[in-house]
Amino acid sequence: MKKNSYNFKSEVKEVLNLMINSLYSNKEIFIRELISNASDAIDKFKFLSLSNPNTYNIDNDLLQIKIIIDKKNKLLKIIDNGIGMNKKDLIENLGTIAKSGTKKFLQSLNEKEKTNNNLIGNFGVGFYSSFIVSEKVSVYTKLANEKKNKGFLWESNGTGEYYITQIKKKTRGTKVVLHLKDKESIFLEKWNIENIINKYSDHISIPIKIKKKDKLNNKYIWKQINKAKSIWTLDKKNITKEKYIEFYKYLSKDNNDPLLWTHNKVEGNYEYINLLYIPSKLPWDLWNKEHKHGLKLYVKRVYIMDDAEQFLPNYLRFIKGIIDSNDLPLNVSREILQNNEITKTLKKSITKKILNMLLKLSINDNKKYNIFWKQFGLIMKESPAEDFDNKDLILKLLRFSSIKTKSKKQTLSLEEYFKNIQPNQEKIYFITSDNYITASNSPHLEIFKKNNIDVLLLYDRIDEWMMSYLHDFKGIPFQSINKIDDSINKMVSQKKSNIENKQEIDMFIKKVKEILKDKVKNVTISNYLTKTPVIVRTDSKDMSTQMIKLFSAAGQKVPDIKYIFEINPNHSLIKKLQNIKDEKKVENYIKILLDEALLIEKGTLENVHEFSERLNNILEEKI
Repeated sequence: MKKNSYNFKSEVKEVLNLMINSLYSNKEIFIRELISNASDAIDKFKFLSLSNPNTYNIDNDLLQIKIIIDKKNKLLKIIDNGIGMNKKDLIENLGTIAKSGTKKFLQSLNEKEKTNNNLIGNFGVGFYSSFIVSEKVSVYTKLANEKKNKGFLWESNGTGEYYITQIKKKTRGTKVVLHLKDKESIFLEKWNIENIINKYSDHISIPIKIKKKDKLNNKYIWKQINKAKSIWTLDKKNITKEKYIEFYKYLSKDNNDPLLWTHNKVEGNYEYINLLYIPSKLPWDLWNKEHKHGLKLYVKRVYIMDDAEQFLPNYLRFIKGIIDSNDLPLNVSREILQNNEITKTLKKSITKKILNMLLKLSINDNKKYNIFWKQFGLIMKESPAEDFDNKDLILKLLRFSSIKTKSKKQTLSLEEYFKNIQPNQEKIYFITSDNYITASNSPHLEIFKKNNIDVLLLYDRIDEWMMSYLHDFKGIPFQSINKIDDSINKMVSQKKSNIENKQEIDMFIKKVKEILKDKVKNVTISNYLTKTPVIVRTDSKDMSTQMIKLFSAAGQKVPDIKYIFEINPNHSLIKKLQNIKDEKKVENYIKILLDEALLIEKGTLENVHEFSERLNNILEEKI
């Protein structure tokens, strides 16, 4: 048969280069990856044979994974009788990494990271780990519904090319043959292969067998290595921590240990088992639109599909795990799941279980919870908009930075804020900004610092959107200090009656209004400033600055917002301005002060050149 040559995609070449030249610290991981692939192939065939028995017939075959060691020829063979592949599948699965963003991820790695074996499995490249120990890999395969004895052979030495040849193959499934390097003979020892499988793949529900010579009868037999019991069906009292961790790594393709997990058997209106894991690290491609997420779905122990996202809200898309239902039909599709009442009930229950697990962690192990928030806090901030039913639970899970924490780290809970609330404080105050430095140094905070009132510092892009869905905590409303609010007047010690020369400042305010005209919504005396001469604030009914930025970044039209210009009457600069007789000079100073206030609030100006020119004129006068 004709052998066709193909070039690997550039991302695959980079991965192969990593596998062959850099990842040495844990070579045995390739066995776990190949066994995992074989198990998935059998699961898929088992599902198809049950849902479409006329096309996919098991024919009383025992579904299993076989391992053959050929020491003489230095070959390690892993064989499954699963779904198999055709030519198109080989090109798509073994010639391309399907996840977009992989190239960018590879380019971002530094040299130290490139020698870290934790990269294996992180972005769907488990098969390529074979080349760590192999000088050549051959894959013999036949698709399950192929009527003729038609199969394909895929071959590569892990460099720039691979070859595909049409071959004769009677049985469905895939045989992976590793032509091991001379220095990798340890992987031709049965005891070593058995130890590796017991370590990484004991939980796999498909029997894994190795060809072994029976010395008593002087013939070859197949010895089963693994227990072949689905871990989630076992009593959790009999499952060790190590077994839970290894199952997570098999399931998620993540070589890091999970942060925590929960294993539950639920009996009631609906019967199901779930085994749910929270990773310890954010998946590198989680923000990618093509990132697949969801639970692995089984129905009555039969594998149905990967990435069943219908059982989790989007903000919990980082959760890994399985759900095994006794009530869903075997022929369930993604479309059926979407509108199924059982699915909705299970989703509600699973979501509540995860949130309660996180709440318990935050109470019992705050240090560990802070690790979780550092990794997944930004995603959890999506939850108030998505999940009103669990609002009270979600509020307890949120973490913030504030004036009093004096740190960029978001570690303050609303419970802690509530405990330290001032006796006359009517609201929970927050400020939104582009970054922590801008937020923590905002003039809006001056009166709060003076009166020992804590303010939440919100500087993530999503924060303004999140706060629009948060109305109160324990009956106390949230209030943005970027906006006008009467509650602040009630508690601050500085009152309008304390203003020196009230009549003069009223005349000055009138003059400022005449100068600025329609550039601002209003000009008022500020009761909040202690160090800063002026500030701008949004009217309580208007869209906030950060919300405008959020909508603009999304390409949506936003209304023109005019700010309220607030003046600190007791500031020395304002007092000096009141005594200047030159009207042009006063106008110039007022417009500079407005631009400064807008720059602090917005981070930008519509006419930077005009601001610069005014500033230069003043500097020229003083020099």
